[in-house]
Amino acid sequence: MTHRTVSQAGQGVRAGRPGLPDDPRARVTAPSPGCPVEVTLAALRGRWTTLVVRELLAGDVYAYSELAAALPELSDKVLAERLAQLTAAGVVRRTRTPGWPPAVTYRLTPHGRELGPVLQALWDWGAAAALDVPEEEADTP
Repeated sequence: MTHRTVSQAGQGVRAGRPGLPDDPRARVTAPSPGCPVEVTLAALRGRWTTLVVRELLAGDVYAYSELAAALPELSDKVLAERLAQLTAAGVVRRTRTPGWPPAVTYRLTPHGRELGPVLQALWDWGAAAALDVPEEEADTP
């Protein structure tokens, strides 16, 4: 999924204006996979991803079974997919300890821990936006 990034078509990027960084990558006229916003959205893509990150933000190291217990409505298939996606994005570190059975644990990388304020900002924005929706609009899909 792509979207318009920081600049709008026909408008220049101005330094000092919120949401419009003084960075050449923000001057694109079409979505680009190298755009920092696109990179972030790609790392967080998919249903349940933000909840998996939230659980990992709450502690240090988790076994798969602990994450599954924390999100009981999440299927094993989707949890495994999200952990693999987050690992590939450099957000999560997967560690396998030899033995029988082998122990596998998951923890956020330092870069992954930096998503805490990002998720908080998304929460704050969504909570404020939900308050701004008139009641008759909130009921329509």
